[in-house]
Amino acid sequence: MATAAQFSYITVNSPNFYPSANKRFAFSRQLKDGAKFYTDVTSSRRKLKLLSVVCSNSSPSSDSISSTAKIRSEVLTPFRSVRMFFYLAFIASGGLGGLIASTRLIAALANSSRAAEVPEILKGLGIDLGAVSVFAFLYYRENRAKNAQVARLVREENLANLKLRVDEKKIVPLSAFRGIARLVILAGPSAFISECFRLSEPFTDGLLERGVLVVPFATDGISPSFEFEENEELEEKISRRKRLWQLAPLYATEWTKWIDEQKKLANVSPESPVYLSLRLDGRVRGSGVGYPPWNAFVMQLPPVKGIWSGLLDGMDGRVL
Repeated sequence: MATAAQFSYITVNSPNFYPSANKRFAFSRQLKDGAKFYTDVTSSRRKLKLLSVVCSNSSPSSDSISSTAKIRSEVLTPFRSVRMFFYLAFIASGGLGGLIASTRLIAALANSSRAAEVPEILKGLGIDLGAVSVFAFLYYRENRAKNAQVARLVREENLANLKLRVDEKKIVPLSAFRGIARLVILAGPSAFISECFRLSEPFTDGLLERGVLVVPFATDGISPSFEFEENEELEEKISRRKRLWQLAPLYATEWTKWIDEQKKLANVSPESPVYLSLRLDGRVRGSGVGYPPWNAFVMQLPPVKGIWSGLLDGMDGRVL
């Protein structure tokens, strides 16, 4: 903007701009100023374009997330759009038939000589109205299921964009663990997190073998303290415990917003501590109020390594 203002001032207020001065000098000066202005504007546009690319890569907009959710919905239910199209076609066909039958009925009622046609016309009109009602109900149910699925996928995409700290130098989105780990998100006061840490100790090896990693989020803003015994004989066990609890949520406001939305949808009190268990593909497989069932995770989930790992990757449980 400053460059544009300078160029405007030079071309309008400069005495060399008017024909009374040296026209050749004025014209050459305008060309130089114009070239400089074009160069500055081009450079600015390049910088703005680069900035927009960086911003789009760092935080995707809600529109892009919605389009991604719609694409995933089409992939998960590829024949839903076809069914909805035929429902609309049948509704239109039945509506057109009902309109024609209605005009015939009016004409028959107005003409006493056609009174014998009234029962047949009423029968056809009833069939048309029944067909419209049935297919309208099927379309409404299908559209409702589609909207619910898209809303769930949008929530999953929002969850996937939340950030986690792996260590002091590495920060990744939650989606980076898709296909790698089954995350268990704990949300509650620090005392709840500490108790979950204590209850998980006997199942540490089993949880790690099944690719489980814990994401503790303290809703009261107090960082939970995890006490690891300093013992050289138990060094390997302590290392496995730390690996199970190594993830830490970042940007508490975004995490709080997402968790509060889930509690509101599930009609759970905002103060209640909850847990969410994710599948390998990042989708929610289970949730509940209170302490997570560590023993159930060990019994239900297949190991992520070994001869059966590839066959049982999809046996994480149904999606909520």
